[in-house]
Amino acid sequence: MRWAALVLGVVLVGVAFAAATRVSDTREGLLAEVVTLLGGLAGVSLLLYGLVVRRRARAGAAVASTAPMPRTPRPRSRNDILLGAGGIGVAVVLLAGLAMSGGFWWGLFGLILLLPMIAGSLYLCFKYLRASP
Repeated sequence: MRWAALVLGVVLVGVAFAAATRVSDTREGLLAEVVTLLGGLAGVSLLLYGLVVRRRARAGAAVASTAPMPRTPRPRSRNDILLGAGGIGVAVVLLAGLAMSGGFWWGLFGLILLLPMIAGSLYLCFKYLRASP
């Protein structure tokens, strides 16, 4: 499932880039813009899912005993800190560009829109730092 998400994400991002070349001030151009935005959103979402998801242990591989076993937290991957820091960096670049080109109010609007991404990136960073010895 992970590889399928990665491949489909790359395909959708490619479709978004191809549709971006057709954007214009016509009806067809507006449809291409919608394809660009939705294809990019779905493609990036699938790429992130494919890169971040962890494999689950198989049910048949579990021990057949009925005694409850204490759960030990799994060590955090270095991908957590890399993706978290990368997400924060992308948010800073996007917000700085938006604030410089559009002004304070557009920067504030962009900050509101990017809050879920910033929160997720901070969560990944803090989880990694708390789990590191």
